[in-house]
Amino acid sequence: MRRFRFLAAGVVVVALLAGCSDSPEETDYAGTVLTDPYTAPPASLTDTDGQPFSLAADTDQRLTLVFFGYTNCPDICQAVMSSLASAMTRLDESLRDQVDVVFVTTDPARDDEQALREYLDRFDPTFVGLTGDLPTIVDAGLALGVAVEKGEKLPSGGYEVTHGTQVIGIDGSDHAPIIWTHGTSAAEFANDITLLLTGDA
Repeated sequence: MRRFRFLAAGVVVVALLAGCSDSPEETDYAGTVLTDPYTAPPASLTDTDGQPFSLAADTDQRLTLVFFGYTNCPDICQAVMSSLASAMTRLDESLRDQVDVVFVTTDPARDDEQALREYLDRFDPTFVGLTGDLPTIVDAGLALGVAVEKGEKLPSGGYEVTHGTQVIGIDGSDHAPIIWTHGTSAAEFANDITLLLTGDA
C-alpha cells in the first residue's frame, strides 16, 4: 500500500505538470517544457557539510537538477539517481562543469547529513544532499510542483513518506522551466542537458 501511494503521488503531480507543457513543436526534449516556469524557493536547507543551502541563492550553475526522495526508498529514487549519475558521465567535461545535481530528502527524521552523504557517494560524490525540517522541505517541494506528504510514524522514528518523482531543472536565473518524469533514461537526460546548455534546440 505504501508503494502504491508513493507511485500515485508522482503520477498525479506529473499529470498536472503535463498540462502546463509548451507548444507541441517542443519535441527535441525528453523533458516537459513549462509555459510558466516555477521559481526556486529561497528557504534555507542544510547540506551534507552542515552548511545552509538555498535552492534559490546557492544554485549557481547554469543548470541544477533537483530531485526529492529519501535514502530508504526501495526503487524509484535509486533508479532516478542512477540515471542522473550515468547521464553526467555522458556529458563533455565542459558541460558537466556547468551542472549540479541536488537530492532533497523527504525523510529528514532518518536522513541526516551523514546518511545522505553515504547514499549519494554511491552515485556521484559531487551530488549535493539537502535536509532540514519537514515543513520547510514540504514548502520547497510545493514551490517546484513536487508534492511531499508525511504519513504514519515508523518504528525507526522516521515517517512514511510520499512524494512526486519528477526531476526539476533550475536555470541560472532561479527559474525552473523544465521537468522530467522518473522514467527518463540517462541518454535522454544527457541529450536534454546538452541541448539546454548549448542552445541547439
